[in-house]
Amino acid sequence: MSGASDRLTDALYGLGWAAVKKLPEPVAVGLGRRIADTAWKRRGKGVLRLESNLARVVPDASPERLAELSRAGMRSYMRYWMESFRLPAWSARRVADSVEVREVHRLTDGLASGRGVVLALPHLANWDLAGVWVTRSLGVPFTTVAERLKPESLYDRFVAYRESLGMEVLPHTGGSAFGTLARRLRAGGLVCLVADRDLSASSGVEVKFFGEAARMPAGPAMLAQQTGALLLPATLWYDDTPVLKARVHPPVEVPETGTRAEKTAAMTQALADAFATGIAEHPEDWHMLQRLWLADLDQDRDRGQDQDQVTS
Repeated sequence: MSGASDRLTDALYGLGWAAVKKLPEPVAVGLGRRIADTAWKRRGKGVLRLESNLARVVPDASPERLAELSRAGMRSYMRYWMESFRLPAWSARRVADSVEVREVHRLTDGLASGRGVVLALPHLANWDLAGVWVTRSLGVPFTTVAERLKPESLYDRFVAYRESLGMEVLPHTGGSAFGTLARRLRAGGLVCLVADRDLSASSGVEVKFFGEAARMPAGPAMLAQQTGALLLPATLWYDDTPVLKARVHPPVEVPETGTRAEKTAAMTQALADAFATGIAEHPEDWHMLQRLWLADLDQDRDRGQDQDQVTS
């Protein structure tokens, strides 16, 4: 990004945080839908990438069905942003009433055991709202990791925003995040990681995802192995109500045999399978507007194109 583009991007996000949360809720909802529909009609790079990704999730979908899914996907994506901009002004009661978690006992029992929990989830629905529900309704603080965005001022905004919601945020780059996460887990704490897209240059694990090769981060599985923490996949979705739905899936166990790399690969594949289950059930809520599958990444490298950024 140029300096002027950086400043514009930061200013637009700042305007969103400052202005959207002050709008009456019906106005904010309507604004989000209009923005989503406008972006969808323009058929920009993000919309086309979303549609391409959804074609793998729903391989028998007609072009018309894919268009419907991508339009619903953009509306879901903008619902995420409109809710997130307004979250700092939500009361504890509003947060409690806005999230319904199935099998939450898997999370609460794991934390009560004192062994620490890694909660891993994909880019489904509103992971920030789910996080606020954990901090405010369960009263459990947690640590997470965020990609270093450009401009740096935008990254600082995201960190300040998430910390205001009760999260400890570590930068993805810099090398110290893994050690800090491990210490939190050994102390019996909670770590939440969005884990359906590898952001590293070389440490990701290759998995089969909807029948094709993709790469996902090794961190959740490695943390569970090294600290003894419970590794729990979670998926989220919207329905026709204002309430965000969530499910905590059965734990991913550490295999009894194999090398560390083999165990990590098996556990990461189990996470990918759990993510695929939730995404297949609610494809319109998967906010993956970036390249994910290796075939797409290889094609873009052959063309000399840069990879998309993600704000997670």
